[in-house]
Amino acid sequence: MGPPATALVADAHLGGPGGPAAPLIEQLGALPGRAERLVLLGDIFHFWVGHEKYETAEIAAFAPCLAALRAAGVAVDYVEGNRDFFLPGARYAPLFDRVAREIPFEAGGRRCLAVHGDGINAADWSYRVWRRFSKSAPSRAAFLHLPGPLARRIANAAERAIARTNYRHRRRVPEEAILAWGARRLAEGYDLLLLGHFHEERRWRLPEGEIWLLEAWFRSRRVEWLGGGSG
Repeated sequence: MGPPATALVADAHLGGPGGPAAPLIEQLGALPGRAERLVLLGDIFHFWVGHEKYETAEIAAFAPCLAALRAAGVAVDYVEGNRDFFLPGARYAPLFDRVAREIPFEAGGRRCLAVHGDGINAADWSYRVWRRFSKSAPSRAAFLHLPGPLARRIANAAERAIARTNYRHRRRVPEEAILAWGARRLAEGYDLLLLGHFHEERRWRLPEGEIWLLEAWFRSRRVEWLGGGSG
């Protein structure tokens, strides 16, 4: 067995195109003893709001898996994606070591930064407006205080709105925007930038470091690795 590594999963969309949670749970159950850290790069569920009234069968099944990983000594970090709402400080926060829009960490001697990627493309202005509104304090209050049946109907409508607002821009990887953003962030001292959101696997090497765009788990059915002799 090699040195501990970091496991990466992006865009599983469980409950949507990713299907049920069991296959991913089985993969993650094999991490103790091999991985020192799991970084989830957002949109692990097709829609995730930090309140029990929105809990799906996939979320209920997945939560004990994360708790077991942490109990086994695997650090679990979660990067908020465009389909994740109000997770920091919510009932699911104890499942993670960190929940944030950006997660810095070290792996294999490299300084890494994990970001979902939905806010990178400035040309996708309609989605950026939607993101600011949907993740605002008034939206949080509305989500958390609505009656359960009404809340679920609104959640379904919000899921459809997300799909409409950024589909046109996400269907083509905005390479120019990613490279411009990457150059700025690598200049801050990072060696490797990790992104999800666009569902395709791409890699770019810049003078200052690398940018990895991870393939969506719902397509690859694969856990990615950093360090430990891989990556």
